[in-house]
Amino acid sequence: MEMLMKIIGGQFIFCCVFFHLLVAGGESLEAPELKKNCTYVITIETTCTWGAETSNVVSLRFGDTNSNGILVRHLNSKHSRKVEPLDPGVLDDMPRKPFQACMVDQFEVTAPCVESPICYLYLKLIGNDDWRPGFAQIHVLEASHLNSDYFYFRRFVPRHVWHGSDVCDSEVTSFGLKKKKKVYVNIP
Repeated sequence: MEMLMKIIGGQFIFCCVFFHLLVAGGESLEAPELKKNCTYVITIETTCTWGAETSNVVSLRFGDTNSNGILVRHLNSKHSRKVEPLDPGVLDDMPRKPFQACMVDQFEVTAPCVESPICYLYLKLIGNDDWRPGFAQIHVLEASHLNSDYFYFRRFVPRHVWHGSDVCDSEVTSFGLKKKKKVYVNIP
């Protein structure tokens, strides 16, 4: 019995010393800070081509160079308003069906904040009809320096696959976009 008490007492002392070292070593036992949320206004134009509109479900995926990705399933349900294509003012605030030909739609989404400017955007069309978006752009209301550039499509989006652009880690040259070379090290 005395032997058992020595073993338990030794383990207790070890645990106390270990806990003290953790706290004294700068380790914190507090919960990690939650990432702040931002409001994103997503603007998408549908072209005026015959058959450009869709009633299918559209999903969106975008993010920054730091791998902060945001996925918006069923973007249709986040529709906030239609805007005049030639004038950025609001055309109406009446709830209407998004992705109609010759229209620009805006959607509002709240999600964790990106840390650098948005540099990739992909759309996914789920359904049976075609859709031909013109452009897409994302504004971060809390931090305008994180806004995306325009992402141009101007073609029918393939169904059931992600389709878009990734300009992360690229450089604009007189010959177009040049991707930075990624070096992979093979460690034996």
